[in-house]
Amino acid sequence: MASALPRVLVLNGPNLGRLGVREPEIYGHASMADLEIAGAKWGAELGLEVEVRQTDGESEIVGWLHEAVDAGAHVVLNPAAFTHYSYALRDAAAQVTTADLLLVEVHLSNPATRESFRHYSVVAGVATGTVAGFGFDSYRLALSAIARKLEA
Repeated sequence: MASALPRVLVLNGPNLGRLGVREPEIYGHASMADLEIAGAKWGAELGLEVEVRQTDGESEIVGWLHEAVDAGAHVVLNPAAFTHYSYALRDAAAQVTTADLLLVEVHLSNPATRESFRHYSVVAGVATGTVAGFGFDSYRLALSAIARKLEA
């Protein structure tokens, strides 16, 4: 039986499968498995059905965005390195928001405080909103924003 709760796909791009190992001073010590557990917990608290996914492949994340549109699922998207140059990802993200679904761009760190190449997001212009710089809490804040927007 399908859930009556609003569905949210939490999609993560390249290198995020290395959370907890890769540059923990920037990205923290929690792993992708920890995010899956936390995402399910936060979703239950907010009345959302949350599914966390991660890929290093651009085409796979584009396909997941298409899936979100077709399934009527909202999206929390951490595009990681794709943030700065993937117009394919940007165009797929735009399909989510033009389908009247919510898409919140998320970053663990604050890209604006890091290297200059990280300052520009091709996704930001088509996202419903962006949350950055709060570590894992960025995901919780994004899910909270979606839940509040759906209540309105």
